[in-house]
Amino acid sequence: MKLTVIGQWGGYPAPGGATSAYLIEKDDFTLLVDAGSGSLSKLQEYKAAMDLDAVVISHYHADHIADIGVLQYAWLVNSYVTGEKKILPIYGHTEDKKGFEGLTHKCTEGIAYDPDEQLGIGPFHVTFQKTVHPVPCYGMRISDGSSTIVYTADTAFSKSWYEFAKNTDLLITDCNFYANQDGSKAGHMNSLDGAAIAKEANAGELLLSHLPQYGNNNQLVEEARQIFTGKVRLAHDGFTWVK
Repeated sequence: MKLTVIGQWGGYPAPGGATSAYLIEKDDFTLLVDAGSGSLSKLQEYKAAMDLDAVVISHYHADHIADIGVLQYAWLVNSYVTGEKKILPIYGHTEDKKGFEGLTHKCTEGIAYDPDEQLGIGPFHVTFQKTVHPVPCYGMRISDGSSTIVYTADTAFSKSWYEFAKNTDLLITDCNFYANQDGSKAGHMNSLDGAAIAKEANAGELLLSHLPQYGNNNQLVEEARQIFTGKVRLAHDGFTWVK
């Protein structure tokens, strides 16, 4: 299983960057997790838009779905050029009816996932964890049967992550705030929150993402290392992890 970070910024993209978007690949199957602002442009540095096999969305805030619309246009334009009409499945929850309906277009189909059930997408098995966020949002545990990635999506700290992320090979956490800041009212975590989850869950590695555009992001890693003694790294576009 291979992960490539396409976008790692929280809220809005820094110059030349993108907000939340992650490619997960296995056996020639490519899954895009979230499609934040700027992500389609960055995606094409690593993979053609038409090479996506599926997309899964955590929630409908713009920094996680802003590029769904242009991705739909990319597939539509390609259908005109090639004469081949393919349909891209985009999985999302239905707790935001308008957001979910926007996943369906001429060349894409919105498919509802049940957060209480395991979802099969290609070679992956996905289970969901509701997050602590101002709108319905779901983190994900994605497994190929031998390796596991847990993605918290957007969330304030909750001890429920300890069990959900237990023994994951890679934990990708919301890290929108520095250690001396409290992001809970905004529905986000700081560096110490994510590190605490990694420690209690016995995660193999911790990847800090959904990053703030101010300050020195490397400080987030140093803060997290105060709690989690395993490998801690900072997400950046093009970051890859293979297991």
